[in-house]
Amino acid sequence: MAQESTAPTTEPDLSADVVIIGSGATGLPAAIVAADAGASVLVVEANYDVGGHAILSGGNVPLGGGTSVQRQYGIEDSPDTVFADLTDWSVVQVNGSPDYRYSDRAVIRAFADHCAETYEFLVANGVKFKEGPPDSRGAHSTGNSAHRENHTYWEHGAGLASPNARPGTGLVRPLENSAREKGVKFLLNYKMSSIIRDGTSGRVVGITAEHTPTVMPGSTAPLRSYRSDGNIDRTEPSLTIRAHKAVIVATGGSTSNVNFRRMFDPRLTDVYQVAGEPYTYQDGSGEIAGMAVGASLWGLANQVLENGDNIRVQRALGTRWNYFPWALESPIFPLVRAAGLAVKDWHDLILVNQVGERFYDETQGDYPEGNKHKDIDPYTPGDHRNTHIEYDPHHSNFFNAAVAMNAGSKPPDYSGGPVWAIFDADAVEREGWKVTPPYVDPDGYFFTADTLADLAAAIENPWQAVPMGGATLEATVRRYNSFVDSGTDEDFGKPSPKHKIEKPPFYAAWGTPLVHDSRAGLRINEKCQVLDMNGEIIPGLYCGGESAGGFNQHGMGRCTVQGLIAGREAAAEG
Repeated sequence: MAQESTAPTTEPDLSADVVIIGSGATGLPAAIVAADAGASVLVVEANYDVGGHAILSGGNVPLGGGTSVQRQYGIEDSPDTVFADLTDWSVVQVNGSPDYRYSDRAVIRAFADHCAETYEFLVANGVKFKEGPPDSRGAHSTGNSAHRENHTYWEHGAGLASPNARPGTGLVRPLENSAREKGVKFLLNYKMSSIIRDGTSGRVVGITAEHTPTVMPGSTAPLRSYRSDGNIDRTEPSLTIRAHKAVIVATGGSTSNVNFRRMFDPRLTDVYQVAGEPYTYQDGSGEIAGMAVGASLWGLANQVLENGDNIRVQRALGTRWNYFPWALESPIFPLVRAAGLAVKDWHDLILVNQVGERFYDETQGDYPEGNKHKDIDPYTPGDHRNTHIEYDPHHSNFFNAAVAMNAGSKPPDYSGGPVWAIFDADAVEREGWKVTPPYVDPDGYFFTADTLADLAAAIENPWQAVPMGGATLEATVRRYNSFVDSGTDEDFGKPSPKHKIEKPPFYAAWGTPLVHDSRAGLRINEKCQVLDMNGEIIPGLYCGGESAGGFNQHGMGRCTVQGLIAGREAAAEG
């Protein structure tokens, strides 16, 4: 039986027709379309600024179905083609993982029908895409029949106005500007703590929120948004917020919540950081609050499919927050602590587990990207012959090997422990790395020594369950160097190993894989209405993006489309 919160009898602290929880790629489109429909809109954001994961993203937005830019470049596409592509059971990756088999067909149909409209909506609200036809660069499970990936851009000269000036800023800032111009209000530094559902009518009527200011080390003043127009300046410890029409959950997923993510994959212990941290955390708060008022989870199988961006190989070495090299001028750099080292050539290092043993070919990494234009050629939709793949274990086992139980794992979780990149002075020179702060973090994430034995002894990290053995690391490097001499990696098949690790000083840099996507979440229908365990609509509650389940696709296409749908439907509530 659904747990129902009794609606407060006192006057709320704030109110609006539509209350949106989260200001990322789902929340901002929802806010704009609701405002366009005449609703008053309040966006509640836990962070000091807007953007969520979207503002830190690569700016890739998969939208097709016959967009104006597709037509401009002669790309044939339609809603029916999008739907057929993204529900094709026969599409399977080279590791045996299916792309679309476990998605909710109603959710995909709604996406397909609103895909092209959302592209035009983004352009009309100031988003600029790079010139040229849509392509499949950065695409993950976007469909075999057409190029659908569009790329926003952000000119650094326009001002940082971002935690890292990543291309996703080019999606977020124009939408934020449009929302503010249309009268949308923003309550920053407040995290939703509960959804309020009326115990009599069963309708969702608001939320509660707790004050969450972001303060940098060495400072007492909270960080603030780069602009203030439209912001509601409140500092009370908690607020009650009334929604006259509806609440939209756009909180961005659950991967930062260790216990939540371990429901899907028990291996994902707290050693694994999450893309976007420490700017934005996918804490599962939207899902948990939804479940507390009776909502069901949905699309759970998609969270453990080994394709796309669910889990990523390290992007930057020597820093805890290793999704990408962080800009030194980032407003939150005091939290990040180190920019990190980007790798140009994976032949410049080896990767070892916490006891100092290699476990894989370093040149191979992420899960397969997922099906995109002409991955299968010739392609017949729904044909069993599409599943006749050439199995490639390189595209499935890096993470499996990285988290596998090893000699250092301990109860109760038997965590695979950290992964360390081991390299020498010659590698530093070849890569052009700066191996001092603020480029690396010597407080647990980067170590150096004149011998390999001393390097192993120096490694101390909160997730290092046991000391790394110097003799083990020496033996590992000695064996790898012999592969360079022979030209053959007899252990893991690294193609023609190039460089020995032999010139001191030697280095160990944090290179642990990170968790990325949330692809399971609250159950929604084609209108983005949240459903309970009986499949019944919870009145006044909507959800979209990574907080919603039923859609196995990475990126901002599903987020923006579902934001548009949810905002429009919420504003139309009686």
